[in-house]
Amino acid sequence: MRHKDLWKGIDALARRHDLTPSGLARLAGLDATAFNKSKRHGPDGRLRWPSTESIAKVLEATGAGPTLIRIAVRATGRVAGGPAHAAIVASA
Repeated sequence: MRHKDLWKGIDALARRHDLTPSGLARLAGLDATAFNKSKRHGPDGRLRWPSTESIAKVLEATGAGPTLIRIAVRATGRVAGGPAHAAIVASA
């Protein structure tokens, strides 16, 4: 996954819930500035990624977690080791 794609996904999830990225962060119990565009790159230009904890909180707050798991199970359920593959896909 690319940095810009992850941030696009967070922005899209916010829009889907009629929120700004700051509103999405607050809904998830995070600092309101956690998803600000100014925090997506460090002062030296290095990419900053949201923590897995922040992503998990956003998925839980928006109800997207179960949907992600269902998609992973459907995509991998008929292959050998399907449940294990689903867990890997859902955690990515």
